[in-house]
This record gives sequence, C-alpha cells and structure tokens, in this order.
Amino acid sequence: MLQSDMSIKQPKARIFKTKKFSKSAAKAHISDAELCDAIRQVMVGQAVDLGGGVFKKRLSSNTHRSIVLAKGAKLWIFQHLFAKNATGNIEDEELVAFRLLAKAYEKLPSEKLAMLIASKDLQEICHEKQEV
Repeated sequence: MLQSDMSIKQPKARIFKTKKFSKSAAKAHISDAELCDAIRQVMVGQAVDLGGGVFKKRLSSNTHRSIVLAKGAKLWIFQHLFAKNATGNIEDEELVAFRLLAKAYEKLPSEKLAMLIASKDLQEICHEKQEV
C-alpha cells in the first residue's frame, strides 16, 4: 500500500432508525445512546447474522430484540423491535421480507435517502459520534 493510500479516509457509517422503530423504542425506554452502543457491537460481529444484510441484536438488558438492516458497512438501519417475552423469534416469511428490504436499501440512491430523512421516515442517529 502506498503512503498516500493510507491517508484516504473511509466514509463514516451512517445509522438510522425507522419511524415505527423509533416509536417502539421510545415505548420500551431504549435510548439512541443504547442504539449507538448496540450498532458498534453489530459492526464488530456481536450480533446474530441472519444473512442478506439482516442482523438480530439484543437490546434493553436482553429484554428486547432488534432487527438491523445493513447496506454494506456504510448504512445501518434499525428496522424492527420486539420484546423477547412476546415473540420468540421472527418468522421465516418476515426474514425473507427483511432480506428483500435490505437489498432495496442497498440500491437506494442518495437522493431517495435524503427524501426519506426529510419526510422523517428515517431518523439519523449516532451522527455526533465520530467513532461509529
């Protein structure tokens, strides 16, 4: 690797939560700070990789589970939240749908992402934390 290559900065990962996830997290008293900690753990492999850009991560002292969708390592979206005691796991049909949604996010142009943010369908979190 050339010396000049090492000085090139990689784009920082962007982390989002959907409008529905945000409402569910608020009801469960799960803060954005906890979500930011959780996503750092997901990024280093401390989550269940369900394949196709879909990850399952424990939250709220292990009482809740989240489904996180990834677009490469640059875009992470908290998509679904469920209580561990109410739902044992997601159904196979749900997993297929989450994989399709992850694939759709993968092809999402930046203009469409900006529209989703402006319409508040996606809310960016962790943006003040440079280490993410």
